[in-house]
Amino acid sequence: MWSLATPALTTHVFHAPAPIESTFNMADESSKALFMSASKAYNDAADLVGSYMGMYGLSSMAFALLLTFYAAKRSINRKYIHMFSLIAGGLGFISMYFIQNPDQLIYSFILIGISWGSILSMPYAMLSSAINPKKMGIYMGIFNMFIVIPQIIAATGGLNYLYHLIFGSAVINAMLLAGTSLLIGGLANFLITDKKVITHQAEDTEVVS
Repeated sequence: MWSLATPALTTHVFHAPAPIESTFNMADESSKALFMSASKAYNDAADLVGSYMGMYGLSSMAFALLLTFYAAKRSINRKYIHMFSLIAGGLGFISMYFIQNPDQLIYSFILIGISWGSILSMPYAMLSSAINPKKMGIYMGIFNMFIVIPQIIAATGGLNYLYHLIFGSAVINAMLLAGTSLLIGGLANFLITDKKVITHQAEDTEVVS
């Protein structure tokens, strides 16, 4: 999302791809005017994408706070909350492919924010409930490798290869890859069976004066 959402959405949803200056005859005033018009359209679209993208941060924060307050009072099923959250994010990414009205992108990013709010907390909570506390550092380190390795793959161009291979060459297909990955991750929660991992019990506390 961070690296490819802007080119994907400006092209696919706003129909305002970044113009390539070398394809215009800048010595010709009419051609130069076309380039400037296309450049402005792209920049305006990119600004709107950035604005919509900010909604994922707000919805992520709101969802995380809601989870925190709810879990403080009631027991929660981490497995199904995380599953729901990942599927919501997956649908958010996939919906970008079908959106015709750019204003509707705000809903896609809200769904992605719900997913991100869970990603930042639930996997760590489930993992910490399943392992020996004395080996917490080792397992958390290994766990974080599975966050960093995909980032390295994306940064080195592996992401481009994957979405080209699976969905085709259009940049919007990277959003389909992201959505499909989150859907698979959500369904993978069915493999979690340890009750200590699944259930979070609310702790009743008393204030002693």
